[in-house]
Amino acid sequence: MADRLRAGIIGVGFMGTVHARAVRASGGTVSAVAASTAERAREAAGRLGADAAAGSAAELIASDDVDVVHICTPNDLHLPLTERALAAGKHVVCEKPLATDLASALRLADAAAAAEARGFVTSVPFVYRYYPVVREARERVRRGDTGRLHLLHGSYLQDWLSAPEDTDWRVDTGRGGASRAFADIGVHWCDLVEFVSGHKITRLLARLMTAHVARGADPDKAPVGTEDAAIVTFETDRGALGSVVISQVSPGRKNRLWFSLDGAGASLAFDQEAPESLWAGTLDAVSLIPRAAPGTSAAARALDRLPAGHPQGYQDCFAAFIADTYAAIGGTAPDGLPTFGDGLRAARITDSVLASAAGERWVEVPR
Repeated sequence: MADRLRAGIIGVGFMGTVHARAVRASGGTVSAVAASTAERAREAAGRLGADAAAGSAAELIASDDVDVVHICTPNDLHLPLTERALAAGKHVVCEKPLATDLASALRLADAAAAAEARGFVTSVPFVYRYYPVVREARERVRRGDTGRLHLLHGSYLQDWLSAPEDTDWRVDTGRGGASRAFADIGVHWCDLVEFVSGHKITRLLARLMTAHVARGADPDKAPVGTEDAAIVTFETDRGALGSVVISQVSPGRKNRLWFSLDGAGASLAFDQEAPESLWAGTLDAVSLIPRAAPGTSAAARALDRLPAGHPQGYQDCFAAFIADTYAAIGGTAPDGLPTFGDGLRAARITDSVLASAAGERWVEVPR
């Protein structure tokens, strides 16, 4: 293997660009890119700083110049491309959701486990784990600052599909899967809250809402078969109650992932649109704990890339995630690295949300 890990990126849109920047920031090199056409790949190679443009995804996966395959395609391609990459003996970073349905996610998790036994690494970008103040919140819960957690609640709100003219491949159930808003962003919230709190969602009740039953420009509007929003109430394995509102049709909310963990002794809250501080409250006082503040935990400080007062953001989280993935290759997986097992966990929760909404009933979430 090359001294510098060589990445091949399949999919050259927004996520492919984010991955490419993170690869370089992590000391890797973008060896090749592949897109829906060879022409698109050639255009993207210069934009993403790639050494070469592959003629197809299959060509990229087969290349001897690629150590790690980054899959940044529409959801329906995750299963075949990941299976092909693992069979070719590549490490794999696959975007979430891991697959369009639970059965496919199970197949990929099993394939990843077999690959891991042969020394290969797989990961899924649940990158909100990599905000330093998120790690600070996790450490405070772990050391008992909050006391027993009673309520886990919050929201993940976006507005990019607010108008009926707004559309995207994710709206197509064939490409995106049976769930859209929850599978796309709701799983991020659940992963983050389970990661920070240490609780697991065991039982849930969900309602789904579609704001626009058809999308696109007239006269070519297409019917919509997935949800624009979801409300989920849940219980956890440690006796807490919770709720989350998920929406892609909330005007003015660009990417507001917010949670509050309310315990017997203190509450902690995080807002991804203001990620440089952690809100902490007790009966006697409320404070904002800035990133890199004196006294923050070693786990939080390990993710500080810049001095206090110089904001870090989403791209920094992605770079830290890729750095952890690459550190796991040939080494020990760093604490908190999200794996295909976490991708499977997200698929189980999504499947339970869909079952609950369809049956209008509480549903158990398998561990």
